[in-house]
Amino acid sequence: MYLLYRIKLSFLIIVISSFSIIAQAEKDTAAPLTIDGAINKSKQVIKDFMMENKVPGMSAAASINGRLIFSEGFGYADLENGVSATKHTKFRIASISKPITASGLALLYEKGIIDLDEPIQKYLPAFPEKRWKVTLRNLASHQAGIRGYLGKEFLSNQHFDTVSEGVDIFRNDTLVFKPGTKYGYSTYGYNLISEVIEGASGKDFLTFVQKNIFDPLNMNSIIADHSDSLIAHRSSFYSYSDSGEIVNSKFVDISNKWAGGGFISNAEDLVKFGNANIFNGFLEEATRNLFFSEVLTASGEKTKYGLGWVSDVDQFGFNWVGHSGGAVGGRSMLILYPEDKIVVALLTNLGPAKAPVAEAQEIANFLRQTFNNKVSEVK
Repeated sequence: MYLLYRIKLSFLIIVISSFSIIAQAEKDTAAPLTIDGAINKSKQVIKDFMMENKVPGMSAAASINGRLIFSEGFGYADLENGVSATKHTKFRIASISKPITASGLALLYEKGIIDLDEPIQKYLPAFPEKRWKVTLRNLASHQAGIRGYLGKEFLSNQHFDTVSEGVDIFRNDTLVFKPGTKYGYSTYGYNLISEVIEGASGKDFLTFVQKNIFDPLNMNSIIADHSDSLIAHRSSFYSYSDSGEIVNSKFVDISNKWAGGGFISNAEDLVKFGNANIFNGFLEEATRNLFFSEVLTASGEKTKYGLGWVSDVDQFGFNWVGHSGGAVGGRSMLILYPEDKIVVALLTNLGPAKAPVAEAQEIANFLRQTFNNKVSEVK
């Protein structure tokens, strides 16, 4: 009887194992998603996100192997007037401005104009020396000890005519920690980088990024969010009321932080920018790898941040670089998969909503499935 039981048990194990092997084989050989299938699934992810978070409008775009797969607006750019969001609608990209500024720094680095490890006073003599040396590597990796926002600075409606005036907000403040010893996220640190770019290049910051980044990459939508100007296709911006209803965001003037969070754009331009940082032609591969690579603290602590770029592993186990953003009236995500040659950009016009990080990862995974990871087949 015992022997018969063992035989039956062994047979059952073999059968279960066989089904498991067959199921895995079917999974491995399953037909890939079509491009249309990936697009439809992506749109559903976007619509679900908007519904869950009460997001009025979004701009979304994605590419694989340099080919734009879709670029589209969802919902409303202006709720009061019933204006639909389109692929042309410009949203606040918030901190995605940081990798743009870092790319400007990378261009100067490649030309030998700046050294990442020299004191910033070499390029900006007027910046007061602190008790410790501050370098561009410290600034770009958020390890410089430059303070963050205080009080109502995030909601500032004061206009600043120059980058230098924006830096005056914190210019004389003490460092909050010794550079290199810890990670401390600071948008103001990127303001200081933009003033260094001006000092090193001899051009004002907005002109520099226009001539050296936006124009060469045919980024025709992106522009500094000048609150005193009429800008075509600019979205309205929204927030939650205390009761959770959608209301107009407070008026802010973000001229105090062009470099760290001051641009508006559609998603398609950000995909162009993402592809420029994957393929050769804009920056050298060695430079891209340098700026993508995580910068550890002096004690070896991990930060998941390079020079202007977050570096992490997604929910599916794939390596990515990119940046999220949060602004008054906007949340954003730009994600790049250099190995798979996939780029996804998602922009919203609702400030308190969560950043669509997981959603960008899901969309990238749909694109990855279109050719069973054989991304090179997408022409």
